[in-house]
This record gives sequence, C-alpha cells and structure tokens, in this order.
Amino acid sequence: MPKPDDSSQDALRRLDKRLDAFQSGHTPRSSSSTGIGGAGAAYRMLGELLGGVLGGIGLGWLVDHFAHTSPWGVVGGLLIGAGFSVYAVVRTASRVGARAEANMGLAAPVPDDDDDED
Repeated sequence: MPKPDDSSQDALRRLDKRLDAFQSGHTPRSSSSTGIGGAGAAYRMLGELLGGVLGGIGLGWLVDHFAHTSPWGVVGGLLIGAGFSVYAVVRTASRVGARAEANMGLAAPVPDDDDDED
C-alpha cells in the first residue's frame, strides 16, 4: 500500500520489486508444448472421433447419392471413418502420454511379486 508522502514513481518501483520477487519464486506450469491441458486434449480426441465417424458417413452418403449404391456407401463410409478416427485418437493419446512422461519423468517399475516360481 503506498504511503501518503510517496511519489507515484517510488510506489511503482516498490511494486515492481515486489512483483519481481513474486515471479522469481513462482514457476509457470505448462501442461504441453501446444498449451492445451488434459481437458483440451480430451476434447480434441472427442472431436477427432466424432468428426471421423460423421465425415465418413457424410462421404458415404454422397457416394450412395451419386452412384445409387444405397446403403453400402454409408456402411463403408462409417467403417472407414471409424477406422481413421480411432487411428487419430490413438495417435493423439500417444503424443499426450509421451509429453506427460517427458514432463513428469518415467515412473519407477513396480516389482513383480508373483509366486509362480518354485
């Protein structure tokens, strides 16, 4: 809080010193290099999953409409769209997992307590 007899420049300098002291003790958290967190990655994967399936259905419908092959275009588009969307979700999940391992460090392996060995 500024003192009544301080000039505004002195108050600003003191505030800058306090801000610098605060920022030196505080390290910003970054969940990924792209700046999206866990929820953002989940929404991205949901969008990839739905977009691939709906896009495949739409393209299959177009094939059916112009080639008169109903319902095989929609069925084929659904299967192809689902395959591509699952591939995209797995790829995104592996990237997010690799980024999380790099940020957190690799976890220590858990010892095996199996009693199968005699």
